[in-house]
Amino acid sequence: MEEIVCPLDVEFSGQISPLLSPPSIQSAQDYFDQLIYSRQCHGLKVKQSEKYGKGVYASLDFRDGDLILKDQMLVGAQHSSNKLDCLVCSHCFCYIGSIELQIGRRLYLQALRLSKHKETTFESSSDYSEEDCPIELSDEDNNFHAKNLDKLQSASSDTNEINLIPKEIIESLMNGGLALPYSKQFPLPSIVPCPGGCEEEHYCSKLCAEADWELYHSLLCTGKGSSSHTEAVLKFIEHANATNDIFLLAAKAIAFTILKYRKLKSTNLIDQKQNFRVNGMDDSSFSLLMEAWKPISMGFKKRWWECIALPDDIDSCNEASFRMQIKELAFTSVQLLREAIFDKECAPLFSLDIYGHIIGMFELNNLDLVVASPVEDYFIHIDDLPCLQKEEAEKVTRPFFDALGDDYSVCCQGTAFFPLQSCMNHSCCPNAKAFKRDEDRDGQATIVAVRPIRKGEEITISYIDEELPCEERQALLADYGFRCQCRVIVALSQQEISKTWGMIGTGSELGPAESRSPAQNQNQSDPSKPGAKSARNVADWGLSPDPLLFAYMSSIFRSKYGFSSSS
Repeated sequence: MEEIVCPLDVEFSGQISPLLSPPSIQSAQDYFDQLIYSRQCHGLKVKQSEKYGKGVYASLDFRDGDLILKDQMLVGAQHSSNKLDCLVCSHCFCYIGSIELQIGRRLYLQALRLSKHKETTFESSSDYSEEDCPIELSDEDNNFHAKNLDKLQSASSDTNEINLIPKEIIESLMNGGLALPYSKQFPLPSIVPCPGGCEEEHYCSKLCAEADWELYHSLLCTGKGSSSHTEAVLKFIEHANATNDIFLLAAKAIAFTILKYRKLKSTNLIDQKQNFRVNGMDDSSFSLLMEAWKPISMGFKKRWWECIALPDDIDSCNEASFRMQIKELAFTSVQLLREAIFDKECAPLFSLDIYGHIIGMFELNNLDLVVASPVEDYFIHIDDLPCLQKEEAEKVTRPFFDALGDDYSVCCQGTAFFPLQSCMNHSCCPNAKAFKRDEDRDGQATIVAVRPIRKGEEITISYIDEELPCEERQALLADYGFRCQCRVIVALSQQEISKTWGMIGTGSELGPAESRSPAQNQNQSDPSKPGAKSARNVADWGLSPDPLLFAYMSSIFRSKYGFSSSS
């Protein structure tokens, strides 16, 4: 298979090298000190060590269960397929609209998907008169028009067919004509449209809409108010949705850097014309690009096609072919992105080498973005009502619950890069974990203590299931590029599992559970390590499917490669 050569990689090699070079220890320290200060993350300190790279340390004592960190994402995105199930703010990822809109929209879009497969979607509208819709119902007045109540009760007799909910009722649910009982106890922010007029993004407030526009979306918007080449942007998005939506994250990272560069340039007082020019870029412009790139530069990076774990259905003998296909896919994607938002002053960002490293950073560092569904909370509330109230309410709610089926509790799902969380090292006996509490209703990463943590102690999380045997642990950790040699691993490898877990207690008896071997550190250019994620699906961990309870550390998009194992 012929090697791929990107012209920009050759033309801008002099700029690509410093962009991909690890930041100095002092530069990284200053950046994270300022980030912690600006975000008021009290009690934390990011430190560098020659042995293990970056790590997060406690600057005060934490008790078991204490909130350690709520980390705001640098870039994040909802999975494309999940957008059909959950309507959330495109910036903070909280749910928006109303309970009725969330339910009605999901049923409507599910029906459209069924119709594409030539299945019946709705009962014929000719069966219902115009007077049946809209239907008005409130918490204070639970009287339902007899005809429509009969239709709903009839629909509830078969829980597997979405089409038994009449079209008029679903439309009334979405347009506000039908209010479900007790839904006012679950208010959601009103929907704010995209400033550029596209229909893909929605927001919970004007503040979120403006922030997203200034940080990323003004370059990636497909609306009439956008200055981008909208047709080219649409082609890029369509390709990402059809192949791997990790490309959407990479596009946001590049858009973020370009927009930050432009903002820095607009406030820069240096006369650009008097500076020495290198490969079409003067030195002051490149300095500004380096400054704009700094937040991305802090993440551990490898080329995507080199660090991505080999899927289970790909034989090792076909690994080279698989990795080349991954590289070709990335090359196609960056070409489409270049046609959409290319900026000649930021040309190195559109090289395949930079693009591959950005995606590799996400592959190694991302956390799953999970936000619990208020629809699930609503139906739980109905189920917990006193008998008489529950019976009355379910005359209206039961058909919708049945039509949604097991998907009634689907949460918002996506992936995101969190700058502070990504600095946390792995331990087989961690003192913290990623955990969504009841009050955590947005896309921020939430890290809580699982045992007391003393001031000065490193805060660690497990990248994998802590109950796996030694061999499986090492295989999963190999996806991150290191072999764990902590005392827990050593004890397990010596078949002392029961004795080991009896000794662990708080973990202090075993000492620090260091995760990276010295040899591995010597072989990598950047001593920082990948953050928390898992190479497997969360369901495979044996964790609760309740989105409020599981630790959302799984990797991204493994099911969307779409490649065969043949070359």
